[in-house]
Amino acid sequence: MKSNPINTNYPYARKTFKAALVALLLLIFISPSQSQTSRDYNTKAVFLYNFTQFVEWPPSAYQNAEAPFVIGVLGEDPFGPVLDTVVFEEKVKGHPIAVQRYQNVKDIKNCHILFISNKESDKLKEILPALPSKNILTVSDIPDFATMGGIIRFMTKENKVKLQINLSASKEADLSISSKLLQVADIVR
Repeated sequence: MKSNPINTNYPYARKTFKAALVALLLLIFISPSQSQTSRDYNTKAVFLYNFTQFVEWPPSAYQNAEAPFVIGVLGEDPFGPVLDTVVFEEKVKGHPIAVQRYQNVKDIKNCHILFISNKESDKLKEILPALPSKNILTVSDIPDFATMGGIIRFMTKENKVKLQINLSASKEADLSISSKLLQVADIVR
């Protein structure tokens, strides 16, 4: 009898396997001529999905038991179809994941993770206080994003995507971030 090297009977193992598979497929299908920026955003799309495994939202963050878990992109979408592919048919604690794109902060009604495009950097001081819910994990690659009140900032160091996390902002948003995620991040208070 052959043993399965990946035990997919456990939901976490299945999700980890899928995330690894998606990352591998992204690497395979990225052409050598594709820019470093495109590859970075493919990696960041996988990070956005993985945040669902390492951040805890309060039950009040959902409108009801069937409400989707929403990953939003505010402003110009740097991900293209990659983000939709990464989260296709995935769930967060029984909630199906939906990707929404917004041109204006006023369009956001219900959102759990919000990626704010770097094209929105001039409006950041107005965007963060205008968000409709305090339970939004804000993410961006805008310089100084975490020190300006955002929760997670993507940084690129030595051609690798790194994280900077603002613990005060995450507590204010009533979000609990796993120590596993905090261990690999630069912390801002």
